[in-house]
Amino acid sequence: MSRARIRLATAVLAAALAMAGLPASAFARTAPATAGAPHRYPAHPQAETIRQIPLQGAVNVRDLGGYRTWTGGKVRRGLVYRSDALSRLTPADVTTVAGLGLTEVVDFRIPAELQYDGADRLPAGLTATSRPVSDLGLYATLVGAIASGDPVQQERMLGGGRAEAYMRDIYRTFVTSPENRAQFAATLREIADGRGPLLYHCTSGKDRTGWLSYVLLRALAVPEDTAEHDYLASNTFRGAYDAQVRAGLKQSGRMLNPDLLIPLQEVRTDYLNSATARMEADFGGFYGYLTNGLGLDLRTLAKLQARLVG
Repeated sequence: MSRARIRLATAVLAAALAMAGLPASAFARTAPATAGAPHRYPAHPQAETIRQIPLQGAVNVRDLGGYRTWTGGKVRRGLVYRSDALSRLTPADVTTVAGLGLTEVVDFRIPAELQYDGADRLPAGLTATSRPVSDLGLYATLVGAIASGDPVQQERMLGGGRAEAYMRDIYRTFVTSPENRAQFAATLREIADGRGPLLYHCTSGKDRTGWLSYVLLRALAVPEDTAEHDYLASNTFRGAYDAQVRAGLKQSGRMLNPDLLIPLQEVRTDYLNSATARMEADFGGFYGYLTNGLGLDLRTLAKLQARLVG
């Protein structure tokens, strides 16, 4: 058997092991470190560090590499990046992004978000691929609530657990919507094809981006708890910026109680569990979601392993 075929067979086996529901009980939860410092989380067998790409115009840009896998490998750095929107990058930021050597940027924002926030600012020769994933109208609802300036209407729209329920519904559609699944699947296939470093993002880099990152890490045999820690780290990277947004809304008089926004600004295990519970119900588990939900065959899963795990 040729060396290439041996590597492919090994990768197929690794992909199968990744889907087998290996235990994650060895991973104790720890609180994230202070924003701006290295962020360390439990790992297998030692601590690992999230590599943030420091930019002025985006706060949640990260290299997805560095995590240990249950199969004894480590996710390679410099190949997949996750981020919030790149529409406010400074010229210095654009230079930093150019240094990543990206060959593709995938934008999960819907047209309303693009219209309001603007297109990505990218290095010359790089154009974002628009691949919108539905937010169930959340963006329009949020803009409308803030624009109203009416605290009674804002409470009616976002208070009493309604914001949290909205978020849980959105996460379920990551699993139930064929259109959303197609956008995620197309991105995973492009990562597997290995044409060069790729970055994907939404507006805040936490929900649509967070879900795909969670799925990709688990597909690479990163332990479930570690993938969840990567998802929850958005709260650390975005915390100071989101607090500034709330303070600005209160100071401007547009929101009497900007804390109504906190459930929309945060990521929470409860939201992630809404998606994974739907995944279990609709597809029988994670492997079923990858193969039947996203339409990824074993060859594609093996290519992901071979390219991203060393």
